[in-house]
Amino acid sequence: MRGVNRVMLIGNLGKDPDVQHLEGNIAVAKFPLATTETYKDRSGKLISQTEWHTVVLWRGLAELAQKYLHKGSLIYVEGRLRTRSWEDKEGNKKFATEVVGDNLIMLDKRGEGHSGQGDSLEGYGGDDVPPLADPGETLPF
Repeated sequence: MRGVNRVMLIGNLGKDPDVQHLEGNIAVAKFPLATTETYKDRSGKLISQTEWHTVVLWRGLAELAQKYLHKGSLIYVEGRLRTRSWEDKEGNKKFATEVVGDNLIMLDKRGEGHSGQGDSLEGYGGDDVPPLADPGETLPF
């Protein structure tokens, strides 16, 4: 039996995307995404709980994120979880779990911070953009 690794999030960017270009001019974007759930406790008081996720986008999606997304942008992102590990300078083992996105839709209303070039980046990756590939085990940041 095969497993399923699928993540769907709707949230706001915590800061502008950090975009870097790797060898071969491959763009990679990384940014924090806040998702907030609201519920009522037993006394009827409204409680908000925010979770932070690290999102990584590759190639064409990374370039579009750099062009259109900014701190506070409301987006839908779909992808998979990827956990990586490394050792810090003191030899301690560190772990990071990230959402590697392969689908992105901007949910901001027109006039709320983007150029109006179209709200959906869904399935972006026309013939001129190579398909998203496994990024490997290491990221440059």
